[in-house]
This record gives sequence, structure tokens and C-alpha cells, in this order.
Amino acid sequence: MRQQPLLTTERLVLRPLELSDAPKIQQFAGDPNIANGTINVPHPYDDGVAGQWIGKNIAGWQSQKSAIFAITLKSNNQLVGCIGLHNIEGETAQLGFWIGVPYWGKGYCTEASARIAEFGFRRLNLQLLYARHLSRDSAPGKVMQKIGMRHITTKNDAARVNMITENVEYYELGVLVEA
Repeated sequence: MRQQPLLTTERLVLRPLELSDAPKIQQFAGDPNIANGTINVPHPYDDGVAGQWIGKNIAGWQSQKSAIFAITLKSNNQLVGCIGLHNIEGETAQLGFWIGVPYWGKGYCTEASARIAEFGFRRLNLQLLYARHLSRDSAPGKVMQKIGMRHITTKNDAARVNMITENVEYYELGVLVEA
């Protein structure tokens, strides 16, 4: 069983998830602003969901299907969000992230995204990262663009969020699109 590494940036430590993160993840992910801005975070975020999600992602690391990290501040170890590579298949993975609302606008998501992309390419030998976000929320797309991802397409009615069908933006980064 290989150990999931710690990844660092100037201000952040990206560390493996722990079951003790569940209350903070539930608190942040349970904020309607997080659920309304993401494709996969449910609302309401019921008791037990965070623990199940953490367990699934710990198992995902062991099966080499995902590499999900808690985003914590170097200064005080405070968890501020989560980031990772999902759906790892061959040399391809999906980038996903969210940051707790109190920490929006501080550049943490861009900093963590750049580091996780580097990890994916250099340590996991990935050749292509892809990501998606809801068309109505441009903030995730700005993060994706800041780390060099290119907008590939818009798919109409591609996701169902809170009983509403949404348009989704798709991005890619890797040797296949850098030429």
C-alpha cells in the first residue's frame, strides 16, 4: 500500500483526507453557495455524507482511481477546502476542487490547483487533465484558465443540479493540448 504524499505550496499544505476532517467538510460543503456552484456536492449535506466521501476517497487512493487532498493553511493547519484528481484512467484524470466560502478570493484554489496539476503530471505520469464547471459560475473557469487550462466546449443541459438542468463548461490541460 503506497502512502499518499503531502504536497506544499507557498501558503498551503495539501494532505491526505482524514476522518477527523468530516465535521469541517460538512460545515463548508453544506453551505448552499458550495452546493449551488458545484456539480457533485449535494444540498442539504446530511450527517454522515462527509465521512462516507472521505472513506471513498481514501479507498480511491489505494485503488489508484483518485488522489484527493485536504487543502490546509501552512500557518495554522486550518482546513479550507478540498482538491484532487478524480476518475484516473490510464494517463487521464479529472481535476475537481472547492474552497470554503470564508476563504474565497484569496487565491488558495489557484495555488492548490497549480500544485495538484504538477503532481498529476510529474508524479502520476498523467498526460491530460480535464475539468468542468457550471456555465453560470465563471469563478472555477478563471482558476482553470490561470493554471493554463484551455476551454474546449460548452455542453448545454449537461448536468442536473438541485432539480435544474445546467450548461457545463469543459477545460483541458496537458501535452495533448499544449502543442
